[in-house]
Amino acid sequence: MPRSSDIRITDIELYFLPVETRVPLKFGAESLNTVVCARAKITVETRFGRRAIGWGETPLSVQWAWPGKQPFSFRLKRIEEFAIELAKQVGQMSISGHAMEIGFELIENLIPYICVDQPGDIPDQRLPYLAKLIVASVFDQAIHDAYGNANDVDIYDAYGKPFLDRPLADFFVPGEIDEQVVGETADDRLVGRFLDEFIEGSPPKELPVWHLVGGLDPIKPDEVTADHPADGYPVLLKDWIVTDGLECLKIKLRGNDADWDYRRLVDVGRIGLPLGVKHLSADFNCMVRDVAYVNEILDRLQVEHPDVWNAILYVEQPFPHQLEILKLDVRSVSNRKPLFLDESAHDWRHVEYGRLLGWSGVALKTCKTQTGALLSMCWAKVHDMPLMVQDLTNPMLAQIPHVRLAAHSGTIMGVESNAMQFYPDASLAEAQIHPGLYRRVGGKLRLDTLGGVGFGYRAHEMERLLPNKIL
Repeated sequence: MPRSSDIRITDIELYFLPVETRVPLKFGAESLNTVVCARAKITVETRFGRRAIGWGETPLSVQWAWPGKQPFSFRLKRIEEFAIELAKQVGQMSISGHAMEIGFELIENLIPYICVDQPGDIPDQRLPYLAKLIVASVFDQAIHDAYGNANDVDIYDAYGKPFLDRPLADFFVPGEIDEQVVGETADDRLVGRFLDEFIEGSPPKELPVWHLVGGLDPIKPDEVTADHPADGYPVLLKDWIVTDGLECLKIKLRGNDADWDYRRLVDVGRIGLPLGVKHLSADFNCMVRDVAYVNEILDRLQVEHPDVWNAILYVEQPFPHQLEILKLDVRSVSNRKPLFLDESAHDWRHVEYGRLLGWSGVALKTCKTQTGALLSMCWAKVHDMPLMVQDLTNPMLAQIPHVRLAAHSGTIMGVESNAMQFYPDASLAEAQIHPGLYRRVGGKLRLDTLGGVGFGYRAHEMERLLPNKIL
C-alpha cells in the first residue's frame, strides 16, 4: 500500500572528482596513486509534492573493483561509462517507495541488465559485477539520504515502522548463485522479521579505528627515503601509532610470498604491540589459492610469536573473489582464526554461499550499496556471523555513510578508516564540519557532529567546489 513518506526520483546529477594519493596504496599486484570519486546528487519528491535532495559518493577504486591485465585507463574509462549510463537509467526510474525498495529495484532489476561491454570483448575486458556495485552505491546512498531529507528523519530512524513496513523476507529472493547452495533456505530465519530489529538502536558516538599498513608503507626508519612526502603528516608506522593513538592495525600482505608475509606480520607486531596496539588483522589481498598457505603462516606464528598470533583478531579475504568458481573449503582457516569475506561478499547470497564453504564472518562495505550492506548485515546476524565494516579509503562525503554503517551494525571492533593516510587534504572541506571523522584521535573516530536528517552530512555547510557535472 502506498505511504505518504514514499519518494520518487525527479532529477539526478553526476560528478567525477579526481584525487591524488600522497603515498601509493597497494592492492594485490597493483598500486593506486590516483582515484576518481563519483558523487551523485539526486532530487526526490514525496507523494504530497515535497522535494528534497540527497548525496552519495564513493571512490571508483579500479584496482580493487577490477583487478586484471587490462590497462588501468581502459578499466577506469569503462567504469565511468557505466556510471554515466546508470545515472541516465536511475533518473528514469518510475518506482515510488521507501529507499530500501528503490535500492532493491536498482540492485536486482537495473544494474545486472546495463551493459557497456563491446562486441568482441574478451572476458578480461568485461565489466565485473563488483565494479557495477561500486558505481550503483553512489546512487543508492543518495536515494537513502534523500529519503531521510524528504521526511525530516535520520535515515537510520526510517528503517522501521511507520516508514518501512515490509518484512525482510520480501527482499531475500533467490538468485543465480542460489542454484549452487544446498541446505537451509536463505529466509528461514528471516520470516516475520523487520530491518530495524537488526540495527543498533543506541549507536556509539565514537568508534575504535583501524589503520592500514600498506604493502609499500615504510615500517622501519631505514625504509623512509627522500621520495616520501614531508607534508606534516606521519610516514613511518611508529609515528602514525603514536600520533593517532592507534590500537588496531590492518596489515596488507602479498598472498604469493609466504616468507615476506610472515616477516611482515612479525615486524608490524614487534613495532606495534609495545606501543599499545592491541589488535591486528591480516589481509592477503585475494591472492592466495591454497588454504595451506594461510594455515602454515598462522601455525608458525602461534609457535614462534604467540603475542602476534594472539593479537590477530581476524583474517580477511585471502582467496580470489569467485567463490562459486573455486569452491574452496576454508574451514581449516576458520578453525584457526575468524575468516571474513570482503571482496566476495557482493550480497547476502554470496555471504550465504561463503558460510557453506566455511567462512565465518563478513566485512561490510557501503561501496556495495547501502541497501545491499543492510541486507547482508541482517543475513549475517541471523546466522551468527560476526561483522566488520571495511574501508575503500573513503574521503569526503564517502566517509559518512561508511562510519554510520559501522556504528549501527555492531562490528566486532570499530571501523577501518585510512583516507587520512593516503589523501588527507582531499577532505578538508568536510573536516571543517566533522573534524572527528577525518582525523583519528586516541585511536578513535568521533561521530558526534553528525546529525539532522538523511545521513547527517550537513553538506549545505561545506565549502566544497564541485567540478562541472558529467550529467
